[in-house]
Amino acid sequence: MSQTDPSKIEVDGIPIDLRNPAVAGILAWLFPGAGHFYQKRYAKGVLYMACILTTYVVGFIVGGAHVVYASWIPGDKRWHYVCQLGAGAIAMPALIEGYRMKNATQQFGDGVRSPLSYATDPDWKPLFGGLMAPPRRPVMEQSADEVSAWYARQGAGYEMGTWYTMIAGILNILVIYDACSGPLSTPISGRKKKAAKDEDETPSPNSTEKSS
Repeated sequence: MSQTDPSKIEVDGIPIDLRNPAVAGILAWLFPGAGHFYQKRYAKGVLYMACILTTYVVGFIVGGAHVVYASWIPGDKRWHYVCQLGAGAIAMPALIEGYRMKNATQQFGDGVRSPLSYATDPDWKPLFGGLMAPPRRPVMEQSADEVSAWYARQGAGYEMGTWYTMIAGILNILVIYDACSGPLSTPISGRKKKAAKDEDETPSPNSTEKSS
């Protein structure tokens, strides 16, 4: 195996061709497991795809399909979405809906002489049937708004769904790393230790001659 090609590594004596690590990383982010399929590491690709997408979809359903959305206004800064975005293209509709919501929302007050407030155009309608759309403004803590209605309908499922989708995104970051860098290039099965031990126990030709 060529020692000058950084895309080709060997783990426990098994050669692994990472191909183009950057392309593999992008594919792994867009769709969990796709980077490993690109590298022909099919078993890992299927495993990652099944685990991450199942975790994400289960969380999304348990949360009533409202736990993934992008919002950065005061009172509704959805920092959870940063983690959820790690799951890739499956979380991208939230960015589209967030951008459309921003354009359909007006700001009132200057934050100095009068408090800031936001109101969504009543005629605004989300795409995708409201899938991953932010809540309509105003959104204020400890007040009756669309977010509080989501919490009331789903109960603990809303928080659980949020965490499940976040965990799926964070896990996919590890998958992206594995697609870019490959598995650990150090021996992990003990094969090299066993081989070295067997080599030490094998008598050399000189010692055989002396004993005879």
